[in-house]
This record gives sequence, C-alpha cells and structure tokens, in this order.
Amino acid sequence: MAILADRNTRLIVQGITGREGSFHTKQMIDYGTNVVGGVTPGKGGEWVHSKPVFDTVKRAVEATGANASIIYAPAAAAGDAIFEAVDAGIGLIVCITEGVPILDMMKVYSYVKQSNSRLVGPNCPGMLTPGQAKVGIMPGYIAKPGNVGVVSKSGTLTYEVVFALTNAGMGQTTCLGIGGDPIIGTNFVDALRMFEEDPETEKVVLIGEIGGRAEVDAAEFIKSHMTKPVAAFIAGKSAPPGTRMGHAGAIIEGGEGTATEKINALLSAGVKVADNPEQIPSLLK
Repeated sequence: MAILADRNTRLIVQGITGREGSFHTKQMIDYGTNVVGGVTPGKGGEWVHSKPVFDTVKRAVEATGANASIIYAPAAAAGDAIFEAVDAGIGLIVCITEGVPILDMMKVYSYVKQSNSRLVGPNCPGMLTPGQAKVGIMPGYIAKPGNVGVVSKSGTLTYEVVFALTNAGMGQTTCLGIGGDPIIGTNFVDALRMFEEDPETEKVVLIGEIGGRAEVDAAEFIKSHMTKPVAAFIAGKSAPPGTRMGHAGAIIEGGEGTATEKINALLSAGVKVADNPEQIPSLLK
C-alpha cells in the first residue's frame, strides 16, 4: 500500500509547458506515473509529451478526471495556482516551487485547511511511492517497494537515506518530502499519522533539521500515538544561532529550534536517532 499517491493517482501538471515542468513531466511519465494532462493559462490545446494542455485546472479535471496536481509555477504565481487547484476539487496538491512568499502561504494555508484538499509543500521534492508513482523530483532509481515509510524536510537528505535503505535491502512504502519553509501544507505529525494508519508501513524514518518545533511536535505524537518503530536524523548540529541554513525555516532563534533540543525530544519518545544518515538502516534492523 502507500500514502497519498499510488498507481491510481491521476496527475495533472500546473506549469507543464515551462522548462522545469516539461522536464519533470517526462521523468514522471517514464517512471510510470499516470500523468493525464497539464495546465498553462493561454496554452490550452497544445500537447506536451503526448499529454493535453488546458487553460484552467477546472477544465483539466473535467476532461481527465484528475485527482492530484503538481505545481511548477513561478514563486509569484504559486499561491494562485494552489487556490485554483483547491477550487477545482483536487484532492492532493504538491507544490515544488521554492521562494513562495510567507504572506502568500499564510493565506493559502488557511484556505487549504478549510477545504477537502491536502497540500504538500511548497519548496519540497514531492513524493515517491516505489513501483507505483513519482509525484515530484525525487530520482526513482534510488527506491524500491518495501515496508519503510520515509518523511523528510530535506530533499537531498531524503535521497541519501532512501538510497542507503535500498542498498541495505530495506524497501519503502512512500518517501515523502514535506519541505522546510516556515509554513507548509503537510507536517511531520500529518505524515506520521498516515504511516501509522497504513497497514503495509511497518517502520518509519523521520529526517528533520534545525529551526521551529515540528520535530518536537512529532516526538510528542510518536510518544502518544505511534505503535511502529521510528528512526530519525536531525541535520544542523553545528549550525550557528541566527543564521539561516538552507531552508527558510532552518534557523535557530531565541535559543529554540536547536538540533540538541529536537534530538532529546525524540530520544525521550523512544525514537532511535542516528549520528549520520548512513546509520538509519542499522537502527531499523
């Protein structure tokens, strides 16, 4: 089984005619993802990689029965693209776009929460359900089907950990990148709850970083609600306070959000915490 995306997902690509949208659409199609069309305002009627292009998400849904969308729109347009997908009744919306203004995301977050849609991202690599669907930019060859669920703030660390799991003979149910911006649509607790409820996920990997308290919230959820073993890695042990490290949300302020704080919270919840990503497979065995 899987969470969020599988072989039944019918995906449209918002921004399919752009360079990034077109490139990753082909990658997703080649992996076997059921991409049913794309959306670029003003370019309806065109075709990209043998997939029809529509002017609006609503028209794309009507014509294709799409139930998921991935957004490659520029940062200034990403918020409106999410609004449009919600209004069209898309159940799963994945926003890859980096640099979406926080003010835009505050409005988007509130709007999505009042709907039946789920947003993943922005500024995330999307998700990969090995052997079924690739919705985003994760390299498909690093993963294989199995029973380990992976959720991460970091794209590159996700790839490293998933590849290490695969090399250790440990396949994955779904690999989910939630993004590291201050405001995101799906957080660690959301993902952990889905993995806990998924009958085929038997173990979970959580990859966090400095900044905010998402990992502390995750630790509290794990302690109270998780029955499945969890292993984790927290990046940024040596990060200096007050300096943003990579993601917009990866900053230690007021003495909060440190790697030590997060590691201690996870350890107290019974989570095995790795010193480096390569240790994850051994902690799960």
